[in-house]
Amino acid sequence: MAPRTLGRAAKALLAPALALGATVGLASAPAQAAVWNSCEQYGNTSLNGYTLYNNIWGSGAGSQCIWANSGTNWGVWANHPNTGGIKSYPNAKKVINKSITSLGSLTSGYNVTVPSSGAYNTSYDIWDTGYKYEIMLWVNKTGAVGPLGTSQGTLTLGGHTWTVYKGNNGSNDVFSFVRTSNSSSGTVDVLPILKWIKDTKGWFGNVTIGDLQFGFEITSSSGGLDFVTNSLSVSSS
Repeated sequence: MAPRTLGRAAKALLAPALALGATVGLASAPAQAAVWNSCEQYGNTSLNGYTLYNNIWGSGAGSQCIWANSGTNWGVWANHPNTGGIKSYPNAKKVINKSITSLGSLTSGYNVTVPSSGAYNTSYDIWDTGYKYEIMLWVNKTGAVGPLGTSQGTLTLGGHTWTVYKGNNGSNDVFSFVRTSNSSSGTVDVLPILKWIKDTKGWFGNVTIGDLQFGFEITSSSGGLDFVTNSLSVSSS
């Protein structure tokens, strides 16, 4: 699979919002009229404390459009070819900007509707402020997708049971927690996971957590598929 680079997290901030030549405007519409939508490659907006990104960052991508009723109720229609390699990571981002030891809590709830075909994962993507460490929490996956790195075993933590992977993509260390069974809704206690990486494994120190993103890492969605975040919550103290 394609290496995970800083591009997914940062390109939406750095790259111009260029419309893809293959993108069309006739995306599948949400159940109610969206307050924002975009078919631009790096289309983004801020709504009620969350930043939404269309974020089509991989090579060989097809069409993708994002819509949002709020920062916590949004979705995408995507038509990416079945050619392998990650095409996009549309997501909603919440900025935390607290060190692990200064956090009293960090939790998130999610409820999604995802297709039964295609190749993708639904995941949290959590970064330190220096973009040196990436923590991914996969809550579901479908098709030919897999995490970077080697398995470190299975762990029950934060309210879920995960298989943990550790790797490096050449730019940053990646720690992936892949849920052992698919889930479309639930709550994740994120802070114990961060503390386990820091205190139990020593894979990083007292880093400052910057971006907490939640979205869909799409490899293929040939013919056009809908991915919907029905609800999302992120809270920290």
